[in-house]
Amino acid sequence: MGTCTTASRDLDEPLAGTAATARTWLLLEQPGPWGAKALTSSHLDPELGRALEAAAEGTGVRIALIRRPGRHADCGSPAVRQVYAAHTVPGRTWLRSATTCAPERLLDLDLAALGEGDPRTFDTALDGRPHLGDPLALVCTNGKRDRCCALLGRPLAAELAASGVHGVWEVTHLGGHRFSPTVLVLPFGYAYGRIQAPQVKEVLQGVREGRVVVEGCRGGSAWERPAQAAELAVRTAARVDEADALTVVRTDGTAPRWEITVAHTDGRLWRVLVARGASLPPRPESCGSALGSPARMDVVSVRELLGAVVADPAHC
Repeated sequence: MGTCTTASRDLDEPLAGTAATARTWLLLEQPGPWGAKALTSSHLDPELGRALEAAAEGTGVRIALIRRPGRHADCGSPAVRQVYAAHTVPGRTWLRSATTCAPERLLDLDLAALGEGDPRTFDTALDGRPHLGDPLALVCTNGKRDRCCALLGRPLAAELAASGVHGVWEVTHLGGHRFSPTVLVLPFGYAYGRIQAPQVKEVLQGVREGRVVVEGCRGGSAWERPAQAAELAVRTAARVDEADALTVVRTDGTAPRWEITVAHTDGRLWRVLVARGASLPPRPESCGSALGSPARMDVVSVRELLGAVVADPAHC
């Protein structure tokens, strides 16, 4: 069957509802090689990596390492590292930037506050400020986790950088190796799979214009996976592309069936029925793994709730 990516593509496995979940992303530059668990198996101090993993637990913050596209020879620790933080909840998105010579300063961050969308700790601990440059395109290239990420991700990152696209970084892990090449775009936090350079450029142009490109989208990282699929289904059915227009305000039910309520800023509401199924026939979830049936999020129905009133998402 070849690679996990080939199998997933040939079996037409759906992309929607497969993005990594994180309300806030915290990204630290770490050049050089990365191991499978990059925070503790790279040239970053493994004790620092373990401490960061522990600090992020349960906060809604996902920490990843980034590096510039290109060769990754061991050149020692960088004198100055780039750091980004991005909050992805619609209507409250932000992207902030900082540099540091001391990565241990990240332990001074209040990750619970960052996860809730409060950037003040990032600004005070790291002298952070709003990122005023181009949106970020993070391409998963960690071949130690899965060879497809290196074979497909690294050429994509290099092609984008060579063609003058700014904001391109390689990133350690976005989940879903079988959808390589995978890309996360910040600040809105939408992930894409099986994507090529022209599509990435289209997605980035959409971000600059405040739009979400649905084609090839795996979901918005602010939501759990059933809600990711529901939100994308509403975007498709109602032809909504404004990035901050839709919010998931309620999730009822438990696996394997959920009712997701999606609200538009103009007051419209939709009820989306999502069911968890198994991808058949069996296929490898990553290269070298045993055959399995990965969970998939199937949208059963999308129904607009006419005459409904939007509840305050903060109280749902």
